[in-house]
Amino acid sequence: MKKILLILFISIEIFAGTEMCGSGTVIRLLSDDNEGSRHQRFIIKESSGRTLLISHNIDLAPKIYSLDTGDLIKFCGEYENNAKGGVVHWTHHDPQKRHTAGWLEYNGKKYQ
Repeated sequence: MKKILLILFISIEIFAGTEMCGSGTVIRLLSDDNEGSRHQRFIIKESSGRTLLISHNIDLAPKIYSLDTGDLIKFCGEYENNAKGGVVHWTHHDPQKRHTAGWLEYNGKKYQ
């Protein structure tokens, strides 16, 4: 049992903070997080069934005003695992160039 838990823990840690690109359907729009750097937030469902919170910094990249539930969105950013599927952030350029530039693509337009 300890061996299984250790393998599971290591597997989860491998994915934390790694670059992830993919796509999904918007299933829920959340209110913007306006504390500190402002973020547009929404939940997508990937074709695998996994849900992801997308947290898009709208102080560094344009907000997607026309986004709605049922819409398809492509993304590239930094993935952090959590019990609900995970969160993807850094979906924008990094002014300090310490992170790989991420992005969102919606209706053929890239938001970075």
